[in-house]
Amino acid sequence: MRLVTMAGGGAALLDDKGMAPLIDGAGAALSMIEVIEHAGRAGLGALGALANGTAGEVGDLAAPIPLPGAVIAAPVNYVDHMTEMSEVRDIRSLGLFLKARSSVTGPGSTVVLPYTDRRFDQEGELGVVIGSVSENVPVNEALDHVFGYTCLLDITMRGGEDRSTRKSFRTFTPTGPSIVTADEVGDPGTLLLTCSVSGVERQKALTSDLIWSVPQLVAYASSVMTLYPGDIIASGTPEGVGPIVGGDTIEVSIERVGTLAVAVSDAGATPCPTLGAGSGPVPPPAR
Repeated sequence: MRLVTMAGGGAALLDDKGMAPLIDGAGAALSMIEVIEHAGRAGLGALGALANGTAGEVGDLAAPIPLPGAVIAAPVNYVDHMTEMSEVRDIRSLGLFLKARSSVTGPGSTVVLPYTDRRFDQEGELGVVIGSVSENVPVNEALDHVFGYTCLLDITMRGGEDRSTRKSFRTFTPTGPSIVTADEVGDPGTLLLTCSVSGVERQKALTSDLIWSVPQLVAYASSVMTLYPGDIIASGTPEGVGPIVGGDTIEVSIERVGTLAVAVSDAGATPCPTLGAGSGPVPPPAR
């Protein structure tokens, strides 16, 4: 099952026939988080009964979850990315970090680079959408708490500032175009991820190469904080990160999940007011 959020804000089912808005008993549009909560109570099969008539033409889409409760991210979760960044620690030492939920944007949107004098990189990732309230979940039960998956870009400013700062600018977490439910995706540890910039492939990896798998990420995150329906976990990026500039396009594709494409603009960029340039993890040279 594929679900999207329409530009007007309501959730919809997406299939080969088009897009069918999801509504409650009073005829009001449902948000994606409300849909996820309903599926948690009544099961995925109950979502079809919420569809408002025959599927129609697919229109403009917003982020599947425009304002998630939390965006939780996994740093250095591929060994090859650890190597290319000259990192000496990985997720097992670093834990997780948070991105501002206001950084989330959707398919066809534009990543806006804020500064003229800093490097910004693309990072393609698998986004994991939480389906139920989760605390201290065992690893072997973690996938039961996953509603589905989406494509995600973790846009990053390089430097010595805190990760949450460097990755939380508005538009720095594109997601979408849809959420594919967990039952349709199957094993999240067998997915091929590719990411290209302006038509040139930069990243290609299997999610089986994750240092902490999706179940491990969900279990650990739930041991630190309470997870809620619609929260998103960015699972980490593989080798191949590199600079992006105004005028670029970025496309991340994940097997059985979909393809997310966005543009990049530096319109309105100004000099950076912080002094982190030249410090922090050392990124690979421009390709």
